[in-house]
Amino acid sequence: MHFLSQVLEDYLTEHSQEEPEVLKELTRETHLKVIQPRMLTGRFQGRVLSVLSKIINPKFILEIGTYTGYSAICLAEGLRADGALHTIDINPELQDMQRTYFDKSGYGEHIHQHVGDALDIIPHLDFTFDLVFIDAEKKQYDNYLEAVLPKTRAGSVILSDNVLWSGKVVEPLDKNDKATKVLLDYNKKLSNHPKLDTVLLPIRDGLTLSRVK
Repeated sequence: MHFLSQVLEDYLTEHSQEEPEVLKELTRETHLKVIQPRMLTGRFQGRVLSVLSKIINPKFILEIGTYTGYSAICLAEGLRADGALHTIDINPELQDMQRTYFDKSGYGEHIHQHVGDALDIIPHLDFTFDLVFIDAEKKQYDNYLEAVLPKTRAGSVILSDNVLWSGKVVEPLDKNDKATKVLLDYNKKLSNHPKLDTVLLPIRDGLTLSRVK
């Protein structure tokens, strides 16, 4: 489902800041070498992540779902000079590609890669995160949220990606579609959560911004 016409989407992109050259290069290589390149964050949403991170100016960022590293680089643009970004992905085969572009971006020394199940890794990260980006297995979104909340503070921001799920959240629910059911419950939980201020933004496939109270 297209939420905006292609003409409007192109206009939005054209009138947002240009992405850094390293991200253009990463996009090209992802399309050439990696399956499901549509999973890339892309220029428009990438600039949204970059600006949000610059506004927050976080010391510690947690990203759940690295893919080829595009969004991590965008988020790292707002890090404090002494900050660090911890990014987790289940796929070890992408680690070398991620590292290549992290280092090319100039943020390599600030970005720490973790490979494995995020729910196993998060409890061992001894940090209070100012910014969290959730963009991994949709069926685990609620579990990710519960895992990261104890590692945030009042004022921390949690971003949740793909929460409109190609428009499936407003279509009749297929009883066999577990991912959509989880996202429907997750979106409702975020909007009513007593510890969060939440707004769901129609950016790309849906991006929820939640601020910890």
